[in-house]
Amino acid sequence: MERRGESIAAIAGGSAHSQRRGLHRGDSWRIPALAILCVLMIAPLIMAIIISFKSPSQFTRVPFLPTWPMRWENYEFAVQIISQFLLNSVITSGATVIGVLLLSSLAAYSFAQIPFPGRTIVFYAVLALMMVPASLTLVPSFVLIRDLRLINTHWSLILPWIAGGQIIGILILRAFFESLPGEMFDACRIDGATDWQIYWHVALPLTRSMLGVVAVLNILGTWNNLIWPTLTLPERKMWPLTPGLYSYMEQYYTSYGRVMAGLLLGSIPLVILFVFTSRLFVEGLTSGAIKT
Repeated sequence: MERRGESIAAIAGGSAHSQRRGLHRGDSWRIPALAILCVLMIAPLIMAIIISFKSPSQFTRVPFLPTWPMRWENYEFAVQIISQFLLNSVITSGATVIGVLLLSSLAAYSFAQIPFPGRTIVFYAVLALMMVPASLTLVPSFVLIRDLRLINTHWSLILPWIAGGQIIGILILRAFFESLPGEMFDACRIDGATDWQIYWHVALPLTRSMLGVVAVLNILGTWNNLIWPTLTLPERKMWPLTPGLYSYMEQYYTSYGRVMAGLLLGSIPLVILFVFTSRLFVEGLTSGAIKT
């Protein structure tokens, strides 16, 4: 019996070893493939950094290799030009994301946990707005902003962006609020808590990861918006970063070093956003995917 057990263990060990060896052989192509993909993704960024330290004459002679002296003044020049655009983007996108998170979470909680007549109909009516193309509402929105005398103010960006950004937020947060156990809310009501207290002290803290998802999606959408700011902000000094960078590129298109320096500086806020919110974003995307 002992010999039979040893032989079975040896066979099982050999089989497992052969399976692992076969698995490694089958996966051997993945490392070179991933290395090639990494090079293809990083190479343009490295080239942009190299070009950002060049003068026009240096770029003409050696476009994609480092040259000396390095032109740090390209970054000094770019900071002077785009600093106001960056500040405008921080103001408008920051105010927009705060409004979207507050209003969409309130609406989502109402749709999920507060029964009222026509709740489902109203919810689907809100979702139907997602099927309306943004270009279709461009002219009516502009006329409304003009009649409200908000042209050439930050409110001409903040208010429409809050109104449009709530829809996806309501969709995401409502699904999460509905996945929470109803007994928890019933216990809060039995203890005498109001709907506002339940929302603020119980439901909202549980949605931290989902709020991160909504915030990242909203910031990306507003930060990269080009058409609406150029329509509602006639003065160049009021522009956010994206139209400001387009204007900067058109003005200094012959100086590749200055252009690349401006583009790299403009991308830093989104890189910082990704670094500090990537974990929260992934947690929000995966929450509810696995039920315990």
